[in-house]
Amino acid sequence: MPAQELQKQLNALREQLDQNPPLTEAERADLHALMKQIELELELETKTKDSNIADGVNLAVERFEVDHPTIAGTLRNIMNSLVSMGI
Repeated sequence: MPAQELQKQLNALREQLDQNPPLTEAERADLHALMKQIELELELETKTKDSNIADGVNLAVERFEVDHPTIAGTLRNIMNSLVSMGI
């Protein structure tokens, strides 16, 4: 059930963003774009690896790790779900 776990993590990230953490508009836009990309991947249920998504999540983890550890933790969980799905 990795896809369900991934969806749960995306929902958790969405809830965290709804709490209006102190993010710049660019950071918020980047996270929303990344979430949309992951959601599209889920919809397509693509079995091939898409390193762009994995790379994007890894970069986001690094970017938010220091100032927004909760968001970074959720992104790490998303990354683990993507790996479990073979994405």
